Amino acid sequence: MSSPVSFESTRRRLTTAQAETVGKLTAAAVEVLREDGYDALTVRSVAKRAGVAPATAYTYFSSKGHVVAELFWRRLAESIVEPNPSSPRADRVAVVLRGVSLAVEDDSHLARAVTASLLGSDPDVEHLRVRIGLLIRQRISDALVGDSGEPVDEGELEALEMLYSGALVRAGMGYESYSAIADRLVAAAKLLLEKR
Repeated sequence: MSSPVSFESTRRRLTTAQAETVGKLTAAAVEVLREDGYDALTVRSVAKRAGVAPATAYTYFSSKGHVVAELFWRRLAESIVEPNPSSPRADRVAVVLRGVSLAVEDDSHLARAVTASLLGSDPDVEHLRVRIGLLIRQRISDALVGDSGEPVDEGELEALEMLYSGALVRAGMGYESYSAIADRLVAAAKLLLEKR
């Protein structure tokens, strides 16, 4: 539980004990998704698997979409590698985009669940969707700047955001694997950045 992400929730700040409970719930959600799929996932099934009272689980998560969005946010926050700031600009951006693309590659059940959840209208999911977008935007922005200190071109940043969001939806819908999408996304981003 060393990551600051462990101590933050979409609804409130967490104590150490609460963070452990949320950790148990999110780990249990992964197990339920892998064994039973997204359709069978409920906050109650996650609570049962985690050995937590359903009422306690509902204090942290309003819906199954909320649980999955939290899982995705945590995975992104922990897995996006910081690129070497002295690497070429396109390479720095490629590292970030590849990390975003491959965050759920190893778990097809979670990948499908993330797509379904993030496209939903649950207010807690909407809140997390904004946080996820801001996290990715900040990581791409940092990669664009690197050691140069040069200001970010907002049009370029927005184009990169559009590239990754479209790519992830495409992968989430099963049109291509996440690794294939990562390769195509990196190639498209390099093309965009080389036009500069």
